[in-house]
Amino acid sequence: MEKKQDELPLMNVDEGIVLCHPYISEEAIEEVADTLRSRWIGQGPKVEKFEGIFKEKFSKEHSPIAVGSGTDALHLSYILAGIEEGDEVISPVFTCTATNIPLLYQRAKIVFADVQPNTLNVDPNHIKELVSDKTKAIVCVHYGGLPCDMNEIRTIADEYNIPVIEDAAQALGATYNGKTIGSISEFTAFSFQAIKHITTGDGGMVTLKDNSLEEKAKRIRWFGIDRSAKQLGKWENDIKEVGYKYQMTDVGAAIALASMKHFDEILDFRKKLLQEYIERLKDVDGIEVIGADYKDREHAAWICTVLVDGRVDLMKKLRENKIESNQMHYRNDRYSILGGRRKDLPNMDALEDKYLVLPLHPKMKLEDVAKVCDVIKSGW
Repeated sequence: MEKKQDELPLMNVDEGIVLCHPYISEEAIEEVADTLRSRWIGQGPKVEKFEGIFKEKFSKEHSPIAVGSGTDALHLSYILAGIEEGDEVISPVFTCTATNIPLLYQRAKIVFADVQPNTLNVDPNHIKELVSDKTKAIVCVHYGGLPCDMNEIRTIADEYNIPVIEDAAQALGATYNGKTIGSISEFTAFSFQAIKHITTGDGGMVTLKDNSLEEKAKRIRWFGIDRSAKQLGKWENDIKEVGYKYQMTDVGAAIALASMKHFDEILDFRKKLLQEYIERLKDVDGIEVIGADYKDREHAAWICTVLVDGRVDLMKKLRENKIESNQMHYRNDRYSILGGRRKDLPNMDALEDKYLVLPLHPKMKLEDVAKVCDVIKSGW
């Protein structure tokens, strides 16, 4: 195990180059103000409008359901996929805990799959070894915004006739073989948490391949109540399934509606920042940018992750130069609630002390990437 890093305080954006920063336009502020002056500040017409725009741009024929967080979107996906107590679900060991904790809500048995050494995405070869007649679903996470090997994952899922649930919290705007993420699998969950490509303060979206599930999804996100029928005075005043308070608000949707006007610009800029890292670091010994140079998929460039020897030393060197860096995500089998450390994940074992996330966000300039890379090139 690597040596423990010293505690480092969070930096202010004016003090140096911070790791992440939210994108909020002036139009978003005006849109929120308009919402606060209206009748609807909870779930209302702006949520529905956002769903429509999202469908046209990302989910295509798949129904989008706006919810209160990416975690809500994942939990709703697991419910709609029919995951119940004792069901086995193959899921990545390396991800935000939001991917796996909702499976505990369903009392499912999580079967952790290893990572690919060149992407940190889930390894389809290990999925193939783990899948069985007991497998209820396969979960994959597009780490950093780079899509997983979806052809390979789909082949396995189709062979066993089980759904794929994509955690696309980091992959808004990514594509795989020309298809937008959100329009491929049975369920795809997105996040609009504070520092994602676009934000609703905190929010999420789940897209459904089976459009017949749309009404059920809408009921479950609102206590199990048919909200539309209730508002029209046609609801039979009965709840027949367990629901949750998972809806998005119009305040949040207002921010998203304004941000969607600039989404292509946001995505293109993030890609430029990531490509600048790739070009400037490609010949530097001891460091590698993961997820570079794929031709069959489009990286959403949410974060830039490198593999590096002496990670703690590099973090300290960067901080000395007022540059923030961190791990952001960790192997989930380190957590007691998820069963403790596994012994069959050799790729994760080899990489857990090597990966590091470098700054990438809309407040940066290409010159900032150059500064980060120059510090790295000076040695650590």
